Amino acid sequence: MSYNLLKGKKGIIFGALDPNSIAWKTAERVHEEGGEFVLTNAPIAMRMGQINELAAKTNSQIIPADATSLEDLENLVEKSQEILGGKIDFVLHSIGMSVNVRKGKAYTDQNYAWTHKGWDVSAGSFHKTMSVLYKKDAMNEWGSIVALTYMAAQRVFPDYNDMADNKAYLESIARSFGYFFGRDKNVRVNTISQSPTPTTAGQGVKGFDGFLAYADKMSPLGNATAEDCANYTIAMFSDLTKRVTLQNLFNDGGFSNMGVSDAVMEKFVND
Repeated sequence: MSYNLLKGKKGIIFGALDPNSIAWKTAERVHEEGGEFVLTNAPIAMRMGQINELAAKTNSQIIPADATSLEDLENLVEKSQEILGGKIDFVLHSIGMSVNVRKGKAYTDQNYAWTHKGWDVSAGSFHKTMSVLYKKDAMNEWGSIVALTYMAAQRVFPDYNDMADNKAYLESIARSFGYFFGRDKNVRVNTISQSPTPTTAGQGVKGFDGFLAYADKMSPLGNATAEDCANYTIAMFSDLTKRVTLQNLFNDGGFSNMGVSDAVMEKFVND
């Protein structure tokens, strides 16, 4: 159902890889709500994904960019404004990766070159993106910037490895840069902490199926889906949330406030 919440609004969406990704679902919903956007991802990710299909479906253009490169980000912001015909109203940062996770390195035995690479892609890129937007005065007043995160930033999920540190850093960047963006530009910056979601990236984490099942049993409303997250992001992009900023917003079916649930206790008793 469309309410035209984003009619006339323009933005940039990072990280749409394939139809399983939250960024992909969000792009579809932004389009349904009347928003316009450019899509971007790293060139290597674009070769692996199906982003051209999404661009055709949403009448969008694609600008390849390495989000760790200031030069690429500057080009992205400049070209986005040319394509969209003005300043930006919303940005979704939905990218992250850990080479240590991908290569099976334990948290206690990290390859620190890989650690730095993962941090730069997953968290440092968010600071760089906002820095470029801020310095170029590329955001409209009351614009909205959202990054996706996970509760491993606050609690221990052993197999999430150094991605937990990356997400904690990401959330801190949102608060710190969000202060300056709010004070100087009237722009909102928030993170959405999503339930474990069966995206292509998420399923690469060891024990992901266990994460998914446990969270679903713990959450009174069950796990939030990728579509749920897309809808929440739409609300954060809209004018309905004009003074919500510096927040880490949990979209997790209630998991974040649970100690234990009957369903989990019953499993332990039955086992």
